[in-house]
Amino acid sequence: MAHLGPGRRRIAVPVGLALTASLAFLPSVAASAAPLGNTAGTAAAAKPDTTGPKLSYVANLTTYASVKAAKKAVERAGGTVVTSYEQIGVVVAHSQNPDFAKQLRVQRGLFVSVGATRTAPLQTVATTEEGTTQKLSAADAAKAAATATDGQEPLEPNQWDLRAIKADQAHKINDGSPDVTVGVIDTGVDDTHPDLAPNFSKGQSANCVGGVADTTDGAWRPYPDGSDHGTHVAGTIAAARNGIGVAGVAPGVKVAAIKVSEPGTSLFFTEAVVCGFMFAAEKGIEVTNNSYYVDPWLYNCKADDDQKALVEALGRATKYAERKGVLSVASAGNSNHDLASNAIVDDTSPDDATPVPRTIDPHVCLDIPTQLPGVVTVSATGDQGFRSYYSSFGLGVVDVAAPGGDKWQVPATPDANGRVLSTVPGGGYGYKQGTSMAGPHVAGVAALLKSAHPKATPSQLQAMLKAQATKTACPEKLYDATGALVDATTCQSKWGQTGYYGYGVVDALKAVK
Repeated sequence: MAHLGPGRRRIAVPVGLALTASLAFLPSVAASAAPLGNTAGTAAAAKPDTTGPKLSYVANLTTYASVKAAKKAVERAGGTVVTSYEQIGVVVAHSQNPDFAKQLRVQRGLFVSVGATRTAPLQTVATTEEGTTQKLSAADAAKAAATATDGQEPLEPNQWDLRAIKADQAHKINDGSPDVTVGVIDTGVDDTHPDLAPNFSKGQSANCVGGVADTTDGAWRPYPDGSDHGTHVAGTIAAARNGIGVAGVAPGVKVAAIKVSEPGTSLFFTEAVVCGFMFAAEKGIEVTNNSYYVDPWLYNCKADDDQKALVEALGRATKYAERKGVLSVASAGNSNHDLASNAIVDDTSPDDATPVPRTIDPHVCLDIPTQLPGVVTVSATGDQGFRSYYSSFGLGVVDVAAPGGDKWQVPATPDANGRVLSTVPGGGYGYKQGTSMAGPHVAGVAALLKSAHPKATPSQLQAMLKAQATKTACPEKLYDATGALVDATTCQSKWGQTGYYGYGVVDALKAVK
């Protein structure tokens, strides 16, 4: 995922309200504030309070509510409409009215849910790699190039991850189709990198920060002081086989950048991510990679009015994208959490303010987009096939596994580095580990599947990913965070799945056969 650290949240005990993709679902929210207006309960012309901090909100409309009426209600409550998505009934707004959300929630004929997308005021981003980037040295690059065989990219000898999913063998049959595009919803991509430029799709790229897509040339690139995360992810998916550097899992497909991370913090807020999914849907992108969780809450509890609205808005966006033919892949996270357990301690939420520790139930407090319906959830493995020490897991939650790297699982490569090697901004290469690195391997295999089966729906692609995965049993041992081999007591298996690997490790060779 794409967060440098997990976490957020200030409320306490969650209640299990079922996520609904239906716009007709009307939760019975108690009227926590009187509606704007007179004794008749209608909105009046009284000037709203504007003394509070400026926050961003998502407002989710009822089935029959018009966007026009919702916009008027937003303005009466002291809000400014940033953008609206009539396709899914979601309005994004800014307001300095401390009671803005409360005053909209009581208008049940218009709104299902309304919530602030952050706890800190707007300013004039987090990911799921574990640790910092290790830059590839010139000496290690030369060592790899000296051992490369015919048909290999110069740095491919260090790409143990490609061989782990048979991507190197798949490339001898099919590199993937240029008619297929993977959208990297992330921190931006350096499309000038020589390994990415041949496959980059500018027409399907944008900057969605703030909630409105900016397609100005280069807007999708990382901030000058920003993260290399998105560029690394893009290389794993589709670095070209061009005699330079590394190879991607699907080196023949297109890759697009949809930047959603805030400048300075690299936090991923709901309005930007909703924009990302909607942009991908409207631009004909077939697969999205989502190596992040949506800030500021590591887990979103639907008993809380704000968090419930975020889940609703993002659920609508991902479902709409799926209906438009987009398969979404997401990383399971780096917290070593059992997402199928009944209790998890979240001590990092909200991550845009002072975190307040809380115990949550992941069945009703969701990591998004990872736990949204229709999204492929990916755990991480290392060179030896063990679950990576940091990777979250969960029986019935994780769908498939893929190489994410593990510094304790050292491969027999020229560099002897257990992390994943890929592209970084400025034309360089570096090593990262995390479920952020596992997700793009799955997105790449999904792109190969879409290339071989161009008419396949997202649900069919997901079924093929699972059916073709290499079944992997629970291991007896695994490395912990200190590098010690410990008993793998937390792995459960049932229904042909395991909590560590889901249906198994993805297989690129089967995808092209």
